[in-house]
Amino acid sequence: MEVEFPAYTNDSEQQNFALPVDSEHKATEFRLFSIAKPHMRAFHLSWVSFFSCFVSSFAAPPLIPIIRDNLNLTATDIGNAGVASVSGAVFARIAMGTACDLVGPRLASASLILLTAPAVYFTSIISSPASFLLVRFFTGFSLATFVSTQFWMSSMFSAPVVGSANGFAGGWGNLGGGATQLIMPLVFSLIRDIGATKFTAWRIAFFVPAFFQMLTAFSILILGQDMPDGNFHRLKKTGEKPKDEFSRVLYHGFTNYRGWILALTYGYCFGVELTIDNIIAEYFYDRFNLKLHTAGIIAASFGLANIFTRPTGGLISDAMGKRFGMRGRLWALWLCQTLGGVFCIILGLVGSLSVSIVVMIIFSVFVQAACGMTFGVVPFVSRRSLGVISGMTGGGGNVGAVVTQLIFFKGSTFSKERGITLMGVMIIICTLPLFSIYFPQWGGMAFGPSSKKVSEEDYYLGEWNSKEKDKGSHHASLKFADNCRSERGRKVSSSTIPSDELTPQNI
Repeated sequence: MEVEFPAYTNDSEQQNFALPVDSEHKATEFRLFSIAKPHMRAFHLSWVSFFSCFVSSFAAPPLIPIIRDNLNLTATDIGNAGVASVSGAVFARIAMGTACDLVGPRLASASLILLTAPAVYFTSIISSPASFLLVRFFTGFSLATFVSTQFWMSSMFSAPVVGSANGFAGGWGNLGGGATQLIMPLVFSLIRDIGATKFTAWRIAFFVPAFFQMLTAFSILILGQDMPDGNFHRLKKTGEKPKDEFSRVLYHGFTNYRGWILALTYGYCFGVELTIDNIIAEYFYDRFNLKLHTAGIIAASFGLANIFTRPTGGLISDAMGKRFGMRGRLWALWLCQTLGGVFCIILGLVGSLSVSIVVMIIFSVFVQAACGMTFGVVPFVSRRSLGVISGMTGGGGNVGAVVTQLIFFKGSTFSKERGITLMGVMIIICTLPLFSIYFPQWGGMAFGPSSKKVSEEDYYLGEWNSKEKDKGSHHASLKFADNCRSERGRKVSSSTIPSDELTPQNI
């Protein structure tokens, strides 16, 4: 028997929230300029904290011409450090996803931010290529806060607007990758103008991102809330949120093939973005003989485009979901990311400064919008293992960055322009597996819903066994399934006949 839940809670429950909510108390509207507690406050805390981690992780690249002279860094040293800066977060993101499932995004995020802040401070005292690599490696762990950001938004916002919430939170956080291209050269110049030598000024400059990072962590702990109804600890203590088995959460995450495909494709949108953040300032500085500040401004335009590109990707994903369902979300993602690959190829081929800048900006629009569209799909892969799937996908972004930098931008095997072109080819190839993602209740890019009339309840309840259902552990999944009916799209009949319970991993 299919269980129906009302779209909204009763008046006595709903009046506790400033935004309209669904049966899970997730907001059904996304009001960008509101700071209403708990939904919009969580949004602003998440993107600002992720922004601070991006600033810290990519504070070094815009100052590389100065740092490399001070530490006698070779091209290989710089390439290795670039790889190190994104490799640490590969496993950290997977771990972060699991931590979010178990202790909530608030504690998981703040803890990681505080643990990695010392590495940013220690950058000011490094004296060798090895120590430069180590501080970039440990600072890069902080990028795993992306996973807690996306988990937090998926816990606070309902299906029709979750893509927009994820897109804005991730996009505005990613702004840090562009903002640091402006911030660090400016801070460096101010410190040098006060009287410090250039080899001292760049070291002092790292105290700014380190302090900012710590400040955001304390803000999350003091002002944040895990879920609409409270923090994980209280909800588990009162029994409002059943305690889940760690092994089962991992199992249903790792055995869902859709998560692995999204991890691969995310490696060639967000992974490409991380790669560009590491190389683009030096690329323009060396290829077009620009001043450090000028190269930083041009490089910043790539990351700063996130103020609208990634959020636009989330908005488009939600719009396509409302009109065409999940199939529309997948088609939009494939098309956008493929066009990003095309413009990446062109960027490596053009030799004019002005044309390169224009192509780079167009490239940034598509590749960053694809990031937003990816996390318009992720929340629907699994209800029970949302954190694990988010961590897998986020970690895939870092794996893509590591692999791409190792192949194309480590040492002198390829020129940077040649590496950029080949990276574009990789984007197009690694986006093709999106065609194999299939949801039996909604369909995929090539085929419609299953002829077995699989319902949303069939898909999400497949993650729970009979004993767990007897305990009532599956109730949240039932509500989530009901709130996901919008993913059928306007063109799909709203009526389904539930079939026998099927596992979402094997359907």
